[in-house]
Amino acid sequence: MSFKNIHILGGSGFVGTRLISILKSELNVQNSDIRKSIKHSDITSIHDICHFKAEDIRLKEFDCIVLLAAEHRDDVYPISKYYKTNVEGTENVLKQMNRVGCKHLIFTSSVAVYGLNKNEPNEDSPVDPFNHYGKSKLQAEEVIKKWYDKDGNNKVVSIIRPTVIFGENNRGNVYNLLRQIVSGRFLMIGNGKNKKSMAYVGNVVAFIKSRLEKSEPGYHVFNYVDKPDFNMTELTHLIESKMKMNLSKQTIPFWLGMLGGYAFDLLAFLSRKKLSVSSVRVQKFCATTQFDASKVHDVFKSPYTLKEGLDKTLEHEFINKKDDSILFYSE
Repeated sequence: MSFKNIHILGGSGFVGTRLISILKSELNVQNSDIRKSIKHSDITSIHDICHFKAEDIRLKEFDCIVLLAAEHRDDVYPISKYYKTNVEGTENVLKQMNRVGCKHLIFTSSVAVYGLNKNEPNEDSPVDPFNHYGKSKLQAEEVIKKWYDKDGNNKVVSIIRPTVIFGENNRGNVYNLLRQIVSGRFLMIGNGKNKKSMAYVGNVVAFIKSRLEKSEPGYHVFNYVDKPDFNMTELTHLIESKMKMNLSKQTIPFWLGMLGGYAFDLLAFLSRKKLSVSSVRVQKFCATTQFDASKVHDVFKSPYTLKEGLDKTLEHEFINKKDDSILFYSE
């Protein structure tokens, strides 16, 4: 069995727009989001997952809900927004699904539930989120698990925990890193040996599509990572090679980078502006964020290698420099 009628919640963003693009020609897809969709406005309605009712989006007409909506930037304020959207919003989605008897859910969580500097955690590893985004995502998973455990035999749930997602038109942390490297103004913070798990958006949406096609009964949890993991030095060398450039080999000690991050935190607080540098981002940059993804790759063959995803992104953003009107700011 595969799902044919799909309602996406939070599909106006980076991942959702790409997902709708690959599903739209084959399936009956509708999108609801707090923001309008620039590319898929014809199938999008404006609703907040915290407050919508099942009849608002004709929920009873759909076989499966794909819940992408989330507060996920590093600098969300007030902090309560993480829990309002990610936890209370999920509770409302499940409540509305119960009202119409919809029992099939795909939920995008995050590897942030594991915390930083762990030893390649897999889906059965202890969870230890270090920030409010990770904590709120973990709480949302717990809400879903309780929902599933009530009459779970008739439900199909896939929890997908992606690592940092990058790709064409995204303006998140990976894009900012690529832009700094390409500009030639990049300086390594720390020793560069920390490894980073990454995920190319083309592979993430292909995996979500595969879960819709298989619709396996049960409660499934998957880390999503494109392998192999590069450390920061390997990643910068790969980008140097693609862009035919040479970077300075000078490095900044971790303690000095954190000091600079705290200075930017203070500046952001005083100016009430969101800045691209912060202590949290320095900490995340220097951390090892490496995750086991053997489970997902046992059941799914990604259409692109990690290097191919990076090459496509670099070509789109910096080599061919396409002037797209659809840009997504995240992380």
